Amino acid sequence: MNINLTSKNALVCGSSQGIGKACAIELAALGANVTLFSRNEDALKTVLGELDTKNGQQHQLLVADFSQPDQVNRVINQVVSETKGFEILVNNTGGPAPGPANLAAASEYIDAFNLHLVSNHHLVQALIPYMKNKAYGRIINVISTSVKQPLPNLGVSNTIRGAVASWAKTLAFELGEFGITVNNVLPGATATARLDAIIQGKAAKQNISFEQATLNEKAQIPLRRFAKPEEFAATVGFLASPSASYITGINLPVDGGRTSSL
Repeated sequence: MNINLTSKNALVCGSSQGIGKACAIELAALGANVTLFSRNEDALKTVLGELDTKNGQQHQLLVADFSQPDQVNRVINQVVSETKGFEILVNNTGGPAPGPANLAAASEYIDAFNLHLVSNHHLVQALIPYMKNKAYGRIINVISTSVKQPLPNLGVSNTIRGAVASWAKTLAFELGEFGITVNNVLPGATATARLDAIIQGKAAKQNISFEQATLNEKAQIPLRRFAKPEEFAATVGFLASPSASYITGINLPVDGGRTSSL
């Protein structure tokens, strides 16, 4: 199986922590030159020092706030004009705040749409020409299992994640002939700071301890544990590789079997 990414260039969004950081580390370990992309420059500098360079990989970082799509667009187009582009794009951004769909303000939906779909779209549009020229492209969107099964109390997130999934499926049809694949990877409960915050919220709402709320969450997962970020990243690494060349347009849960739908 060929999962060697030597000489490939990867742009990993939201790579200052959690799943995004794990994906950046995995792609670098597979030989890719990795560009980190997030709004937290200090955190990115720390991650940059953790990336594998034993095969001469060259890594860099970009800084932009994904809630400001015009800023993302400006930064990526400047980089593309200087470095041509990337064969691998990992779209990954922290999710909207929890809450019922019917209580969310319209502005929350607009903000989430800009954060997740519009910023992703700017990146894709900037990188497609380079991917076409290389006849190799891997667009991987980190979304949520809510694409298959809406999650309670995540009304805005459920809505926007579904929009991103449909956008990605459409792109898969449009770009396949150019050797560009587009896939969505759906994390379940993964041991990150965001999961801790979600569990804290559930514990407070149910008036139980954080420890009990954690046990309740694990009980819903057939494997009875949370994923490690590096386990999720391994899936992204495979989809970015030459061996995944005939996989496109899918929604792949990495959730320990929690999602009930097929």
